[in-house]
Amino acid sequence: MSVFIIAEAGVNHNGSIELARQLIDTASEAGANAVKFQTFKAENLVSKNASKAEYQKETTDANESQYDMIKKLELDVDTHKELMAYCKQKDIMFLSTPFDHDSIELLDELGLEIFKTPSGEITNLPYLRHIGKLGKQVILSTGMSDIGEIEDALDVLVAVGTKKDNITVLHANTMYPTPMEDVNLKAMQTIACTFGVKVGYSDHTLGIEVPIAAVAMGASVIEKHFTLDKTMQGPDHRASLEPDELKAMVKAIRNIEQALGNGIKKPSKSEQPNMTVARKSIVALKPIKKGELLGEENLAVKRPGDGISPMRWDEIVGAVAQKDYRKDDLI
Repeated sequence: MSVFIIAEAGVNHNGSIELARQLIDTASEAGANAVKFQTFKAENLVSKNASKAEYQKETTDANESQYDMIKKLELDVDTHKELMAYCKQKDIMFLSTPFDHDSIELLDELGLEIFKTPSGEITNLPYLRHIGKLGKQVILSTGMSDIGEIEDALDVLVAVGTKKDNITVLHANTMYPTPMEDVNLKAMQTIACTFGVKVGYSDHTLGIEVPIAAVAMGASVIEKHFTLDKTMQGPDHRASLEPDELKAMVKAIRNIEQALGNGIKKPSKSEQPNMTVARKSIVALKPIKKGELLGEENLAVKRPGDGISPMRWDEIVGAVAQKDYRKDDLI
């Protein structure tokens, strides 16, 4: 099973369908499996007096409310249809995270196969119940949560009809960017061991090494924000990868997938020819006459490795030479 890589465009389209198309192009060219947007209605998502997160204040107009910021980033139904059609053309899966009930219904009507929940909704019982009832594949983000909250969310999804096999739980940290000391990648393995579910990792660090490490530690899904340009105006550009970085991350993940192998320790196809070159055999340390006893004083261990293995040293010491040997002859 190859790692499912979600290139998260999120709201980095800045409300422009042209930018959204370019983001789809970038994700497709990088070799990601899916490109993900966000579906919401500002009035359903935030109350008019909700303040912004600190990182949003730094990356957007500090005087603008969270509502006004989000309102500009909404995608309407026609835009969704247009972007889905464009993804099909580019042979990449369209995904979007719904943030409210209307958005869940919209994405279900549009035929989405996989529902990706954001970290902020892990304690939203009505929301989880709504998604769980659809019986679709669910990718559950767990930023800001503890193990008990993950357990509660899984219980809700399963109780209303989502099969546990259809759920992948993503370890995540909801800070943009995430400081390295707060990543806690081992928690992903804790989730896997505790619940027996498929796991993955949603990354908000700067750079690409952490998602690559997550794949080596068993992630089956990786999600990473990307943008066309980190210096653009908007809440998430700064903590996103640029196109070349996204490409490099996908390439590295595909390499690591291959490198993980099947876990059976044996000589690989590529190294077999080197075994005779690098290993050693028992040889004559000096000329030996037929009938002489073989021992420490006339035997040595040298390359190449196509004679008797030095692991049989104790068998050979004390034996009688069956023929004459010159120095360095294989015994």
